Amino acid sequence: MSDAALWAALADPRRRAVVALLRTGPRTVGEIALACELSQPSASKHLKVLREAGLVRVRQEAQRRVHTLDPAPLAALDAWLAPYRKLWGESLDALGRRLDARPDTTGPTPKD
Repeated sequence: MSDAALWAALADPRRRAVVALLRTGPRTVGEIALACELSQPSASKHLKVLREAGLVRVRQEAQRRVHTLDPAPLAALDAWLAPYRKLWGESLDALGRRLDARPDTTGPTPKD
């Protein structure tokens, strides 16, 4: 799995919806298509992209193919985002300190 394939797979909102659905548990293509309001061929194409990116695994159960989420690539993505999350957190902390330093303007307003 390449980073480019992972980013490309997650760039599409329908594939993100599939990932979110699979987060709740394994699903067949039919269940995914129904829940995500996709045609079965479209769901299969999105699942193929997600499999190729390493985000989804598939196993055969009798005559059904059951898809599950593989969290490993998401952990790698989370690790990549960590320094940016820290920067964002620092910015929010600075905003909070600035707001805390302002005089209280929530009291009653004078009437005209």
